[in-house]
Amino acid sequence: MTGTNSFTSRIARGLLAVFGWKLVVEPPTRPKAVIIFYPHTSNWDFFIGIVARSGVALTIHWAGKDSLFSWPLGTLSKSLGGIPLKRGQRANQVAQLAAEFGRRDSFYLAIAPEGTRRRTDAWKSGFYRLALAAKVPLGLAFIDYPRREIGIMGYLTLCGDEAVDLANIRAAYVGRIGKHPDQQGPIVLAATDNRNKT
Repeated sequence: MTGTNSFTSRIARGLLAVFGWKLVVEPPTRPKAVIIFYPHTSNWDFFIGIVARSGVALTIHWAGKDSLFSWPLGTLSKSLGGIPLKRGQRANQVAQLAAEFGRRDSFYLAIAPEGTRRRTDAWKSGFYRLALAAKVPLGLAFIDYPRREIGIMGYLTLCGDEAVDLANIRAAYVGRIGKHPDQQGPIVLAATDNRNKT
């Protein structure tokens, strides 16, 4: 299992502590997982999250459109853990990422299911379909501004019953509050989203 080195991790945790934040991480028991991040209500989530990512003893990847991996951003995107995705009407992003899980011995992929920091009425379902297709657990990452905590609270093995799985996800996130609570949408899956996309 590849992770950040201990020196980098200590520096990141120390930097978070300077600003009053605590990194809370439940270590994974398996070498692969889809990791969701909720709630996402502020641009500050990204900056705090980047520091927290360095403090977690895991190499956590993210997926982005393939244009982000062309010059001049390509090298930076890859160094930050980016995985390029082919875009377009015919591109099945869930299948692309499921294949990526199959190719690797260890792979942790972070996804923001809300897809935006603005309030949404439902989550995109790609993270759920991907975890089931890749047969990997779902990591529950969070940011909590009142508690000044960020991290991964645990891992959930999905049963494939959407109602049961979503109830378990909701229960895990009870009390986790974003910077702008009014922009924190409900934990439900969109009824009609593009089934190829994450």
